[in-house]
Amino acid sequence: MSLKPLVLLSIFSLLVACGSNVPKPQPPTPGPAPQEAQKKARESADLGPLPAYQRELSGSLQGAPAGAEIELALLVIDEKSRPQQLLASSTLIGTNQVLPFRLRFNPDAFPAGARVELRGRVTQSGQLILHLPSQRISQGTTQALGQLQFVTAP
Repeated sequence: MSLKPLVLLSIFSLLVACGSNVPKPQPPTPGPAPQEAQKKARESADLGPLPAYQRELSGSLQGAPAGAEIELALLVIDEKSRPQQLLASSTLIGTNQVLPFRLRFNPDAFPAGARVELRGRVTQSGQLILHLPSQRISQGTTQALGQLQFVTAP
């Protein structure tokens, strides 16, 4: 038997295999899925009793739409209003109602004499829609900040 029919059959098989309509895998979507984000938010809300070695900022947030992702961060800020160090952070999911929060931090990491601020932002579908005006935190103690209002992001 000659090689020519065997080579033609191999090339034809290769072309058929390359031309199949197998769907390509979809790339993963950026950011957490809504169910994962809600689970993460529930875990951060259910912190249990405050350990003796930690302090806590608490209060409530107003103005976040339902399903939006809320990020709170306690940051050390430099003289040019740039974040330099993250002391604590929390993620919540908006409910279109007043939303209580608790943000725990280590008081030993709280720098004496430095400017520390609580900052927050609300994103929906990956876009920044609201932000929390900076709240200056002067002491590394447990504090109740009351009701904080989100404002439209610039």
